[in-house]
Amino acid sequence: MKRLTKLGRAFFATAMAAFGLQYLIHALVDRVPPLGPPWSPAYLFWGYVSAIVLVAAAAGLATGTLARCSAIALAILLFVRVLLAYVPRLVANIHDPGPWTSGSELLALCGAALVLAAVTKSGRLLFAVPLVVLGVQHFLYARFIATLVPAWIPGRLFWAYFIGGAFVAAALSIATQTAARLSAILLGLMFFLWVLILHLPRVAAAPHNGNEWTSLFVALAMSGGSLLVAGSAKGSWTFYKARVPKA
Repeated sequence: MKRLTKLGRAFFATAMAAFGLQYLIHALVDRVPPLGPPWSPAYLFWGYVSAIVLVAAAAGLATGTLARCSAIALAILLFVRVLLAYVPRLVANIHDPGPWTSGSELLALCGAALVLAAVTKSGRLLFAVPLVVLGVQHFLYARFIATLVPAWIPGRLFWAYFIGGAFVAAALSIATQTAARLSAILLGLMFFLWVLILHLPRVAAAPHNGNEWTSLFVALAMSGGSLLVAGSAKGSWTFYKARVPKA
């Protein structure tokens, strides 16, 4: 599964570099559209710090130079952001779906970074748990999510529920390591299809909207993270082998 890991690393590193460049641009030019969630604008000092950490870590992952250190640095950055930016918002209003979504995305990416750092068991679990939150949100806010599905796709409400179920099923599969490789591959494919059929058209329609750019790269990072989890999974086919009768 080295190919899965290589492709996942490429997607993940590309997204992190893009986030870093977004921070750098917004630190230098205050008239460009701000970053979208799960990030937030940061000018001057913190903008430069965020940009340097993200771009340097992405370069390390892409080239293999201090790759484990780069992955650990990313995991720390993502986890600290969840603690500082989203936990207080959840404490203030636990019914606000915004911090649930953004915080879950960052935790999942943190889990993917840990997988890259070879902290595989904890990384896979940290990647899986936020998927449950995202899945539940697809059920709670299905009608809103249906509006995000491209109009040319029939059964938009059905897809909102279907994706919610897919998130929960993938989370259970990854957490229990039951057909985990297959689940993670399908999850990565789903996120990549979103990049192609949902996010790229939205970016093309609104190229000056920072939210759309950020959402595109979040989906690409989640696709890469899913493939990294797939590449790290062990015993992924046991579920099927146990049911194949011996000759």
